[in-house]
Parts: sequence; C-alpha cells; structure tokens
Amino acid sequence: MPKYADVIVPLPLQEAFTYAVPPECQPKIQVGQRVIVPFGIRKFYTAIVLRLHDDTPPYPTKPISEVLDTEPIVLQKQLQLWKWVSDYYLCSMGDVFKAALPSGLKLESESTILPNQDWQADAPLKPSEEKVWQALQPKTKRSKATGQTLANLQKATGLKNILPIVKGLLEKGAVQMKEELRRTHKPKATAQADEQSPLKAAEVLTEAQQEAMDSITEQWQEKDVCLLHGVTSSGKTEIYIHLMQQALAEGKQVLFMLPEIVLTAQLTERLRRVFGTRLGVYHSRYPDKARVELYQKMLSEKPYDIVVGVRSSLFLPFHRLGLIIIDEEHETSFKQQEPAPRYHARNAALVLARQSGAKALLGSATPSLESYHNALSGKYGLVTLKTRYAGLSLPDIEVVDVGEMQRKKLMSGIFSPQLLAHIRKALEQHQQVILFQNRRGYAPVLECKACGWTPRCQKCDVSLTVHRGYRQMVCHYCGTAYDIPSACPNCEGRDLSSRGYGTERIEEQLQALLPKARIARMDLDTTRSRQNYEQILHDFEEGRTDILIGTQMVTKGLDFDRVSLVGILSADSMLAQPDFRSYERAFQLMEQVAGRAGRKGSAGHVVLQTRDAGNGIVGMVVRHDYEGMYAEQTEERELFRYPPFCRVIFIYLKHRDEKVVESLSTDFASLLRQVFGERVLGPDTPPVSRVQMMHIRKLILKMELSAPMSAVRERLNTLQEQILNMPGYRSAQIYYDID
Repeated sequence: MPKYADVIVPLPLQEAFTYAVPPECQPKIQVGQRVIVPFGIRKFYTAIVLRLHDDTPPYPTKPISEVLDTEPIVLQKQLQLWKWVSDYYLCSMGDVFKAALPSGLKLESESTILPNQDWQADAPLKPSEEKVWQALQPKTKRSKATGQTLANLQKATGLKNILPIVKGLLEKGAVQMKEELRRTHKPKATAQADEQSPLKAAEVLTEAQQEAMDSITEQWQEKDVCLLHGVTSSGKTEIYIHLMQQALAEGKQVLFMLPEIVLTAQLTERLRRVFGTRLGVYHSRYPDKARVELYQKMLSEKPYDIVVGVRSSLFLPFHRLGLIIIDEEHETSFKQQEPAPRYHARNAALVLARQSGAKALLGSATPSLESYHNALSGKYGLVTLKTRYAGLSLPDIEVVDVGEMQRKKLMSGIFSPQLLAHIRKALEQHQQVILFQNRRGYAPVLECKACGWTPRCQKCDVSLTVHRGYRQMVCHYCGTAYDIPSACPNCEGRDLSSRGYGTERIEEQLQALLPKARIARMDLDTTRSRQNYEQILHDFEEGRTDILIGTQMVTKGLDFDRVSLVGILSADSMLAQPDFRSYERAFQLMEQVAGRAGRKGSAGHVVLQTRDAGNGIVGMVVRHDYEGMYAEQTEERELFRYPPFCRVIFIYLKHRDEKVVESLSTDFASLLRQVFGERVLGPDTPPVSRVQMMHIRKLILKMELSAPMSAVRERLNTLQEQILNMPGYRSAQIYYDID
C-alpha cells in the first residue's frame, strides 16, 4: 500500500507536492484521481495524484484530506501530454492542470459558489448539504444571492471538510460556480446520449476531392501527419467527414479541432446530420456544468466517438483516439496567450497524436509557414487541392488606393466610391456582403482638436478605445472602462473627436449611407454569449441580414451561399504590425476573408482598400499567390534566423517599478549571455510597455531546432531562481512564450 502521494496543485509552482496517504485512503487511491489537500495555513485545493510511492521525504508531510474519485479522471496518456506541455512551454504542471479541466472538477478555497434558485430537489438533502444550502441563501427575499467562496462558506457553516459536500451539491445541480455562464443547461437523457446513431451517408466526393482523400490515406502509410493545402471553398470539410467515417468504421475516436468558437455552430450542424449523437461539442462558451458532463462521458464506457472543440478539447480523456483533424491550422487563435500555459494547440495536438498512435491532418487554404516548411522538407505529407468546389473561380480582387481617393475627396468616411457602388449592386441583386475591419469598438482614439490630448488607460500604456454602445472608453488590455469626458481635461476644450474606425463606427456610418440595408456586426462586443453569435450567423445564413461587418471572426472558414462581395476596409493596419509574422498573417487574413466571396454560383468580388497598393503582399493576395508569399517570407526568415529555421523564446520581465524592471532585464540578459551567448537579444521595451500597473521588458532567445528543450528549461529555471533571489528582485515576475 502506498504511503505517500506526489500531487499536482492548480498553482504556478514548478514541483509536485508530497502528502501522506492516510491508512483509510491507501486501498482506494490511484494515479490520476482527484484528492483534497490542505495547502498553507487555511487553504485547500483539489489536486491530481501524479505518483504513489513509499519514499519518505526529508520533511514532515501533511495528510491527504480525502479521495474524491473511485476511478482516475485524468488518464496516464493525459498526464504524459501535461508533462510535455509543461516542459516545452516552460510552465508548471499546475498551470496545465488549470487549463485542462473544467472549473467544476477543480474546486478550491477561492472558488465562489451560488445557489441555483431554479433547482428542485428529488430527495431530501443530507444535514450537511442542507446547512450549506441555507448558508448560501440571500439574507432577505428581495435581495439576490451574491455567492460565497468555499473558505468563507466553511467558516460560516462550521463544517470542517466542505469541499466534498459542495461537490455533491454541484452534481445534484443545487449550486453552481460563479464562473458558469448564465445559460440554462438541460443535460440530455442518458439513454439518448448513450445510444449509437447509425452513420448517415455523406455526399459523394468530386473527382478532385476523392483524389485528395486517397492521397492523404496514402501519405499516412509513411507519415503520421499530413497537410491538406486546399484553396478556400475547395470542399475540405467533405473530405474531413469521409476520413472521420473511415476512422469510426475502424472503431477509433476522432478529435476535430477548430480555432474559434464561432466556427463550431455552423460546422456542428453539418456534422450532426451525418454523425448524430455520436458527436460531442466542447468549448468555453458552454456552461461549466455541460463541460463537466462531456468530460465525464468521455471517461465512461460509451464516450463520444467524435469531439468538435477548440484549444482545450485536446486535454479531454480519449480511450481509443485514432484521428486528429486540425482545421484552419494556420490560425493564431490556436495559440494561448494569457494566462499560462502559453501553448500552441496545433503543436500540442500533434504530440497527442504521436503519444496515442493516431494520425493527424492539418487543413488550410493558407498554411502556416512552419507547417508548409515541414511538408516541403518531408517531415509531413503534403496534399494540394487547387480547384474550388463545383468549378468556381477564385474571387477577383480589386485594389483601391485610399490615399488617392482621399486626395480627390471621394471617400465617404471609410468607404471608397468603388466599394459603395459594389455594395449597392449586391443589394440590388439580393446578394449579401461581408465587410472586414480588424478593430472593434467605435474608434481607437479620442482626440482634443485644440491641444491634441488623447485619453490613456491609467493602468496600461495604451490609448483607450471609444465604445459608443457602452457610452464608455475601454482599455482592450486590462478591460478597465472610463466615462467619455465632455471636455478636455488638459485644456478644457470641448471639441473632442473620434479618430479612426472600429466596427461599431463602420456600422453607424454604413446605416446612414444605406438606411434600408439590414446590417449586423460580429465582434467580441456582440458575441459575448453563445446565443449571440449563433443568432448572428443564423440570421445571415437565412438571409435576414444583408451586410455583416466583423473583425477576424468573419475570416475563419464560414460558408454562406449568397455572399457575392467582400470588402477589406483597411489592409494597412495588418501590414504595419511590429512582428516578424505580420506579412504572413496579413496575407492569411486577407486571403481567407476574400475566400468568403462567391462560394456558390459565382466567383465573387473583393474590394481591398489600402494606402500601400504597391506592397508586395497586396499583389500576392490579388494573385492568390501563397507559394510566392512563402518563398519571400522564408528567405527573409532564414536570413535573420526566425522560425521555421530556429526556435524563438520570448522572455518577459514584469515589475511595478519601472527602474527595477529596467535593472532586472539588464542583469538577467547578462546572466543569460553567460550561458547562451549571442543567442540572446535585448533587453527591449515592447510597444505596450505597461499592463495592469506592471512595467514590462522583453528579451529574445533564439535556439537551434536541435537543442533539447528539457536542457534549455533546466538552465532557464536555474538562472531565473538565481536572479529572483537577488535583493530587490524577489517581487518581480519572469515568464516565457515559446514559438
């Protein structure tokens, strides 16, 4: 019987923690189970058992409070993936734990619990459960329950071990976590969820699609990963469906990964027609209770055969995973930015496929340079599909020089006369229009015309974006909102004007120009909930909307029959980003949004507005020349040593005192150069150098692809510990962003 357990707690701490296993827990404890552990003086957490052993540690150990599960909820294969993510992306296993499990499976003392007032009991509650239920009720009938943390709830009830009690109430639906979205979730009846729907026949593949599918299957004989480079509207999804049917016929499970929640609504409907109840959907816009149910179903004897999901779906438990499809594999949304783990879901999914003995398919009309490079060098298989479905041509792209139009005073706000003419023509012919502007809000800047003052966030080093709908100015970095001033606080002038265009302002101006047009906007502000974005897409699909204005959400693989025109309102903002990937991403965004035009019946037309009409990337978009863009960008990347020819590690240093972070970055750079030499660049001040009151500096470490990340991690951890133990630096933060 094991006497000790090494456990992972959901905290950004590098090592696992050892606890004593009480005699009553020894017969039932297993690796991968959840246990309750005390941590510090008054806190407790749900932890995951990583290792069981009899090695007595050289320090006193606290006992595990309770084992929560009868069977492991994290499989051995999942723990292997957690370990790889932790090692490669230079973060802790606790960071991965927090990202990998739904909130309802990782209660902690800081979790806030609310009573579910719609809940009706099927049977009397236990005395301890009743005590918790009553403690959560509002003090008066007219007031609303605000919720309590588990730590406060334990204090209020006097119950010593409250976590398993709350776990039981969560499972009954009597309480809910505050993290849940306010959406009524009705779990499917067990019989309905467990029955295996018969597979329905998919459409017959065209000759080009069949050739592509046969080629993919052939490539998989020698390579585990294949890249499908298929132009927009070439019918990649139909190939995916046939490959999924093939995997299911072999008794295997499929993970279908998408970069954006907004894509799941349209695609899921299409997949359900073929796969029925054998399909599960997993993403963050679903209530936590629904995600917990899906997670538990995947552990059951009758799991979903296919899961459609975004980044976090790769952390689900799969017993017989045989195929991973990663659609729109080039998308930046696959990269987690904040908080840690800052992993790339595409790359982690390929590791999951390798660990599971599964095949992987990457699909895109504009592959990432890294994936295309791996395919051309023979690391991946490569299949191309260069014809659009039903023989349609790629859309014509008309470039409009906005600078020239403004000099001639022909612009109507942000709209060129060419674009407006095409919009009117499309509406007359009962066609639909998509307008793309990669900036939400009303205007990026408010400016005093008298003195030039612009409002900036008090916590971050950025200007505030005006949101007319909220009647506020909002910081897009920390989320802080400010009232719009009636007068300039600098000179007291009252001539304050909005500068620049966000999607909200474009919608307002277009409605004034075309009062009869039915216009909708699709950005982060209008798609806060799952119902919002589903309704916007449904209305557009059903023809109840004429013009859809959106941010990069509208570029991602959406398929509409009646879209004949796409307008790219400002290509320059994409081309001017201070990032070595900016030209690649600008090409991908413009080519992808252009591909929304003319998907059924006609080729479609695109109007691309820019002040830099002579830019080479603009010409490549017009010619749909992906290979030309790849050749130019890889030549430049190889010259200056950027991916795919090396591994880039961004090192961020943060502190509340700017002088401290300046000194820290210089000292840490010096330490790093003693180990890594000329591979270290910086320190540098990033374009946004203060976020949420923390000043930021940045270092870059360029490592050879052959360098083992485990050795790099070990050296970085040693140097980080060394620098943070120096006087004055103990409260600083250092973290890493890989690739």
